[in-house]
Amino acid sequence: MNVQHQSVGRRGFLRGALAAAVLVPMGGTIASCAAGGGTTTTGPTGTVSDTNPFGMADKAALDAVIFKGGYGIDYVEFAGKIFEKTHEGSTAKISPSTDIAQELQPRFVGGNPPDLIDNSGAKAIGFSTILAQLEDLTSVVEAKNLEGKVIKDTLYTGVLAPGTFDGKLAALNYVLTVFAMWYSDSLLKENGWTLPKTWDEMYSLGEQAKAKGKYLFVWGKEAATYYQEMAIASAIKEGGDEVRIGLENLTADSWSHPAIQSVFTALDKIVKAGFMKPGGSGTQFTAAQAQWTNAQEAVFYPSGSWIENEMKDQTKAGFNMMGAPVPTASASPKLPYTSLHSAAGEPFIVPSQGKNAAGGKELLRIMLSKEAATNFAKTKLAPTIVKDTVPADGFGSTALVSQTKLLADAGEDIFTWNFIDLYGTNKDQLVVWNTFLDGKSDVATLTSALQNISDKVRNDSSVKKIEVK
Repeated sequence: MNVQHQSVGRRGFLRGALAAAVLVPMGGTIASCAAGGGTTTTGPTGTVSDTNPFGMADKAALDAVIFKGGYGIDYVEFAGKIFEKTHEGSTAKISPSTDIAQELQPRFVGGNPPDLIDNSGAKAIGFSTILAQLEDLTSVVEAKNLEGKVIKDTLYTGVLAPGTFDGKLAALNYVLTVFAMWYSDSLLKENGWTLPKTWDEMYSLGEQAKAKGKYLFVWGKEAATYYQEMAIASAIKEGGDEVRIGLENLTADSWSHPAIQSVFTALDKIVKAGFMKPGGSGTQFTAAQAQWTNAQEAVFYPSGSWIENEMKDQTKAGFNMMGAPVPTASASPKLPYTSLHSAAGEPFIVPSQGKNAAGGKELLRIMLSKEAATNFAKTKLAPTIVKDTVPADGFGSTALVSQTKLLADAGEDIFTWNFIDLYGTNKDQLVVWNTFLDGKSDVATLTSALQNISDKVRNDSSVKKIEVK
């Protein structure tokens, strides 16, 4: 599997919340301290060995702050116990956070950040504001894991790109997120429905679903841009890489590309036909998702692969969740139907000014062991960037088996994009998509509104632009 070049990763598209501006300077509180710190590890050091490749001091204390979202923090606690067992006398304090920026900006300013941070969620810290204060993690991937294998040789191809800035590996994105159109395999089989490969086929299935008293889709207000993700993925498959590059570079009229317009037109037709369950703009996103997983009021739901774990307590027995590639506008797209949007997310960073930066790297090394990565896949029903940790039966998860198949079927045809995270536009785009899915705007209005958002960023001289080729 090869993930095309990307500037920065993300834990899983939205995780049911507003997206953060990942590379946009965050004005004020922390930007002023970005010049300090550098990349020199501070704190005590110990003897370097095969079991202590970063020279962590004996009986050291480790301080890690982990974003508590859909994946929780127990997978890091699992690795923390291995850390304490491997380094007798050392302790690992794993603390949760739901607001990384607010809680940790003061610690960066004060020169006492944690030793390891999962910089994720809606309120992550902008990377450009702290880049100079982060360790280069190349030494981590060049180290051997607990099983004695060089870590970089155990990872999927391309997964280091999201955390690499100007040649510096500043973040290790731990989770491999697969974006797909999720559905109940049992529901499709019960009704004799086949997966639609084009939007015309999707519309025909919408008519069949309506006859059975079901909708094609549901949505919740905080996750309306899940449909933007689906639309962009479909358009890239239809029109090729030029679609992605135009959006990434905020090109004038990029949203007017014929491939994007064809997908928008197909979605508009679905909305106008009443195949989208109404009222989503007033429905909390997990409640909307439960209308799909529990009440089975809708057939499909576009999302990242976190969806099964997020809804595991509100999913009907025998649902048999699986994922399918998003449809294309025509039967002859530039990329094959099996092509896929997938990206490494959940960026872990090690601040240089942490009291035990070597310990932060060591915990990351342990997390990238086969034991810890397999534990994550088994408990979170999602793969990490470590290969060969998901068995053929997916630990009993049809969705996890489906993810493995989607990646295998896509082969080299895997892509992603970063302009939304890069420039923090999701908040404004949510408003636009809620209006469109409500049936209160048309394709022209949707296109104009999205282009205006891109144009505003492009014309803002205070925002650093990253050119994508």
